[in-house]
Amino acid sequence: MSLTSFIAGLPKAELHVHHVGSASPRIVSELAARHPGAGVPADLEALREFFTFRDFAHFIDVYLSVVDLVRTPEDVRLLTYEVAREMAEGQNLRYAELTCTPYTSVLRGIAIEAYTEAIEDARVAAERDFGLVMRWIYDIPGESGIPAADATLEYALEHRTDALVGFGLGGPEIGVPRAQFEEHFTAARAAGLRSVPHAGETTGPETVWESLRLLGAERIGHGVSAAQDPELLAHLADTGVVLEVCPTSNIATRAVDRIEDHPLRAFVDAGVRVTINSDDPPMFATTLNHDHEVAAGLLDLDEHGVAELARAAVEASFAPDEVKSRIGAEIDAYAAGTGLSEDLPTA
Repeated sequence: MSLTSFIAGLPKAELHVHHVGSASPRIVSELAARHPGAGVPADLEALREFFTFRDFAHFIDVYLSVVDLVRTPEDVRLLTYEVAREMAEGQNLRYAELTCTPYTSVLRGIAIEAYTEAIEDARVAAERDFGLVMRWIYDIPGESGIPAADATLEYALEHRTDALVGFGLGGPEIGVPRAQFEEHFTAARAAGLRSVPHAGETTGPETVWESLRLLGAERIGHGVSAAQDPELLAHLADTGVVLEVCPTSNIATRAVDRIEDHPLRAFVDAGVRVTINSDDPPMFATTLNHDHEVAAGLLDLDEHGVAELARAAVEASFAPDEVKSRIGAEIDAYAAGTGLSEDLPTA
């Protein structure tokens, strides 16, 4: 069996993947046809050109134009359910923590109650129909500042469901200091939500330090620039804070110039815990399967090593223990069935 085939069949979990950013051209095309005045092409070939990014700022512009297609609760439900279908059927995902930005949907006229009902209805249906367990991370769109942070915290605390497990911070990092959101993360953590901000994607290691010290980060989204600071790498390794690594995304947004320059190996060599993720897969012309293959190349992994990467994501997730155990057992059974040795770590 080729490594590509092995990865395709491997049961997996994903921890850093965006709700709207997971909309494939098929889904975006359907949403664009519903809202023809939004300026997003409905033609699939035109969409591929539309998703060609010049840099991170251009990516944000395109991302927000797709956000603008999600205008009704029915759009939210369609997006969520169809994303789940593609995760389960195309990537063999068993568990996913989707980063949602309800603030942008509420700005477009969707009441938070209707938004919550739509994603929950889709979540329940997806688990029933596809066997995919989904959980939510609500993130602050950093470019929108304190008003967005206040609103996102309110949505998280006042309209919380059992499926909401984390509190995050996304969007541009430059000009968006982490310190301004310290009180919001303190309140979210006090309510039992886990801290998972983006940091160190387009700024230096100081942003990662701020996220650890001020926001109480348990996992860091991207963390690319952490490789520049040996003290930070040692701290991450000592504390077990996980970096959610997104190799293809980092190239697409120019956070890393060449895949050969990606710091994934530096993280692993330093003893830092990592997971492999796809971030906004259709927008970056990637999949979780492909990013595992890229990671395997960067780390010189065989099938056994890739299976350990899959288990690392399960272990770093905020899934219930019984879900972790079940998916871990599936990974073991799959690996054993392909002839790998049985010394994979257990949950």
